Amino acid sequence: MTGLFITLEGPEGAGKSTNREYLAERLRAAGIEVVLTREPGGTPLAERIRDVLLAPVDEVMNPDTELLLVFAARAQHLAEVIRPALARGAVVLCDRFTDSTYAYQGGGRGLSLERIAILETFVQGDLRPDLTLIFDLPVEVGLARASARGRLDRFELEGRAFFDAVRTAFLERAKADPARYVLVDAAQPLAQVQQSLDALLPRLLELTRG
Repeated sequence: MTGLFITLEGPEGAGKSTNREYLAERLRAAGIEVVLTREPGGTPLAERIRDVLLAPVDEVMNPDTELLLVFAARAQHLAEVIRPALARGAVVLCDRFTDSTYAYQGGGRGLSLERIAILETFVQGDLRPDLTLIFDLPVEVGLARASARGRLDRFELEGRAFFDAVRTAFLERAKADPARYVLVDAAQPLAQVQQSLDALLPRLLELTRG
């Protein structure tokens, strides 16, 4: 039995975590086992790597160090949480996955997409999300929301050009594979965003029966 792997992507302040919880409630109401997780993180060890990645420090982290830490956390996450959940037929809702690596380390940092692809295959094998929801909104709106939450992490402290590149990378990936990606207008009020998620539910339920 194989489960369903759904990832939620997007820039800062897009509401991924809130909407992940909403989707989980709707799927559980239909009697489906749902596992909620996030990246970087998802296991105790991967969460420790997350702390290293997100904490603002005086030492500038080399972009290759950042990339390797992201995939180190992902390897642990896949082994301990994602693959076992999928093997027992659960739906995994993951806040960020490898699309964020292409967007942040590829688009934002300017690292080679080919290098990221090599690590993707090395760590994941042929595992890819069944469906990816990209919560899109203007950069200035997302940064304002992130700032309103309180203290900013190391990524949230980046400049406007970085986040413009991140958003562009997400949109390019969505355009390249419309069968896997669904764009969600995250600039709308939350109630409207969740209405758009309700409209996706029949498709999600059909995939779980697949």
